[in-house]
Amino acid sequence: MYSRQMNSTPPIQIDLNGSVPVNRQIVDQLRTLLVDGALQPGNALPSVRRLAIDLGVHFNTVADAYRTLANEGWLEISHGRGVRVVDRPTEPANADTYHVFQQRLRQLIAEARAQGISVSTVAQELLFLAEGLKS
Repeated sequence: MYSRQMNSTPPIQIDLNGSVPVNRQIVDQLRTLLVDGALQPGNALPSVRRLAIDLGVHFNTVADAYRTLANEGWLEISHGRGVRVVDRPTEPANADTYHVFQQRLRQLIAEARAQGISVSTVAQELLFLAEGLKS
């Protein structure tokens, strides 16, 4: 497990032996920090090379993660000026987006249940996490 502290925000932790690709781990953790407000518009992120060195991964892995978040409207990548969080307007989800969300959530819940996590624990965690997103 490797981690990188960014501007006093929680560290990114990757598992090089895990089943989730490293670029996906980086994207998911940065997206969580963005949604939770730990990373604010205007915040600078480490350069691709700096984060790659700190995490012990190839720079293309970090570059791919940053591009994914830039394509989602979270980051601005400027050669020579670095990577910055941008102000991202939130639009209501369309029917297709909602359907994909439902499918992913069902898959995640099925995975949790298959690993022995009870229905009540899943429900409690979903409620706890949803309440945290209201702020």
